[in-house]
Amino acid sequence: MKRLQDIRNIGIIAHVDAGKTTTTERILYYTGTIHKPGNIDDGNTVTDSDAQEASRGITISSSAISADWEYNDKLYQINIIDTPGHIDFAIEVERSLRILDGAVALFCASSGVESQSETVWSQSERYKIPKIGFINKMDRIGADYFKVLAQIEEEFGATTLPIQIPIGDADDFKGVIDLLTMKAMYWTADDYGKSCTETEIPESLVELAQKWRSILLERIANFDDAIMEQYLDDVVSTMDDLHRAIRRITLERKAVPMLCGSAYKYIGVQPLLDAVANYLPKPQDIETVEGVNLITDETETLACTVDEQLSAFVFKVIVDKYVGKLAMVRLYSGSIDAGTQVLNSRTEAKNRVSRILSIQADKFTELNQANAGDIVALIGLKNVKTGDTLCELGKPFALESIEVSEAVISLAIEPVSKNDEKNFGDALAKLLDEDPSLRASYDNQTGQTLLHGMGELHLEVRIEKLRSDYKVEVNKGNPKVSYRELLTSAVTHTEMLKKQTGGSGSFAEITFTMEPRTNNEKGLLFVNQTKGGVIAKDCINAVEKGFREAMKSGALLEYPVEGMQITLLDGKMHEKDSNSSDFETVAHQAFRTAAKQANPVLLEPVMDAEINCPEEYLGNVTSDINKRRGMIVSINENGNRRKVNAEIPLLQTFGYISSLRTLTSGKGSVSLKLKDYKQVPEHILNQLVC
Repeated sequence: MKRLQDIRNIGIIAHVDAGKTTTTERILYYTGTIHKPGNIDDGNTVTDSDAQEASRGITISSSAISADWEYNDKLYQINIIDTPGHIDFAIEVERSLRILDGAVALFCASSGVESQSETVWSQSERYKIPKIGFINKMDRIGADYFKVLAQIEEEFGATTLPIQIPIGDADDFKGVIDLLTMKAMYWTADDYGKSCTETEIPESLVELAQKWRSILLERIANFDDAIMEQYLDDVVSTMDDLHRAIRRITLERKAVPMLCGSAYKYIGVQPLLDAVANYLPKPQDIETVEGVNLITDETETLACTVDEQLSAFVFKVIVDKYVGKLAMVRLYSGSIDAGTQVLNSRTEAKNRVSRILSIQADKFTELNQANAGDIVALIGLKNVKTGDTLCELGKPFALESIEVSEAVISLAIEPVSKNDEKNFGDALAKLLDEDPSLRASYDNQTGQTLLHGMGELHLEVRIEKLRSDYKVEVNKGNPKVSYRELLTSAVTHTEMLKKQTGGSGSFAEITFTMEPRTNNEKGLLFVNQTKGGVIAKDCINAVEKGFREAMKSGALLEYPVEGMQITLLDGKMHEKDSNSSDFETVAHQAFRTAAKQANPVLLEPVMDAEINCPEEYLGNVTSDINKRRGMIVSINENGNRRKVNAEIPLLQTFGYISSLRTLTSGKGSVSLKLKDYKQVPEHILNQLVC
């Protein structure tokens, strides 16, 4: 059995194109997991094994892989999750962070802190994940290690612990200086950076190194009393003392150790692995896990040990063409043996775990047992979804699930041929199982299936997967915005359902107030103010259910209503002719009538856009933003480039990536993420109505 203290469950998080996949590839090479490092440009990286990832040069799905690293005569198993940087695949980052103990945050030394850097950092903060920072691409033109340090501190309010500084930058980047050992480190490109030489610090950098070592020691001392005493007494702290202090500070999330290098040039990756082993948490550093005991419905805490009852979180479902459906899980407590039964706390169904696999990107190794702290794939589970908790039979327990953002874009799809039609439903179901941020619905008017997602790229990639993986060709319509409706005034209304034809009939009557919710809260707030039992309890529940269903299709253009409050004031029921289904029906009817009187307005999703471009194209970019009904929030300098932050309606961003490339001669880039929903201008609403 593996010792729990030898495991590190980490994720690599960053903005798109910060070098996550390349860094992972170097890690796999230096740990001996692969025999030759691949490159994204060559399409031969291990974690981007999917054909679309190789062709697009981006990570689409989070990949899990295990690697062993020896540090200080001790072997560590590092379970690595390489996550996407593109905002359309943020759910992949979200569900990966949900099960991690620590993270490596990558930053481009030239671009610095970018929009998705901020998104993944805030996601990791929400899950209280300790981090190490790695400022990558020090070989790029415009690389500035110290500037990026300052940006991290300013943007995130974080304290950095720079335990390295670079030797040169851009074309002159040669290696790093370790501020703890005060040694210069150089790597040999001839053997892909496997050989490292430690030398004395170059004379020209001694003063700079001494300055930053003093800064490092002061910052450590600010968080550690023992180091503070040594610092004030001019006592030189031992390496063990410094490592111990940095580890504690990191685990308590008081500061972030910072390293630098160039993964592409094979510089600085081994010290990053040392830092992962040295400073990031082992599974038992997370001493307990909290969930709900489904027998008592009370919050319960389990110890994260092998001896505790089982709690395992399903963070991803994969359909592999060779081994079938895989449930990727993180075990928080207890253990699972191959062949044993587990309980899915959501479905209350018993499932037999037929096989347990250790994950090596697109390859798997069979295991007999998985223990607390492990990240593995399970085969044999039926009707399992992302966010499910697996537990012991007779001990139903549910861990906190994953929050999935609402889809903002949709398009119609239909199978091309009769042959495609046969496999369409099954393939789509598998696609939805794998991706919880993807949703499908059926349009009764057109007879088409609507696919809802997080952006154009998201839908494009998933439709391509239908074709490449499941051999189903589909025709697709143009992207459509997922609008919302909002009630703006209160209305009191009485609605009656009466159908009596001599025999048993249907009767229901309700009087209610419909109004907007306070503070822009979402969903339905249902308040029952009826008195004297004028309506039976099951009928009151049916009224609530009817309104909840009805608000999925608003009165203006049949888009979902963002939020509303229903206060049930009074009602009537017939002793023989009334039942709960009548009251559900009358609520549906009442909504259609009352919602029109509550002055509904249409809301559209507005995207937060971060556009990077050379200064000479700034005029083209800002002019184009104005044409798209956008509002420029800020323009910041970044060397000879400009970073434009703007708010642009989603409708106006369709095809924007291609347009921006044209406007900037291929030198501009944009990151889009949902900001909020805002009222559609009158002239746009008139166009939609027409």
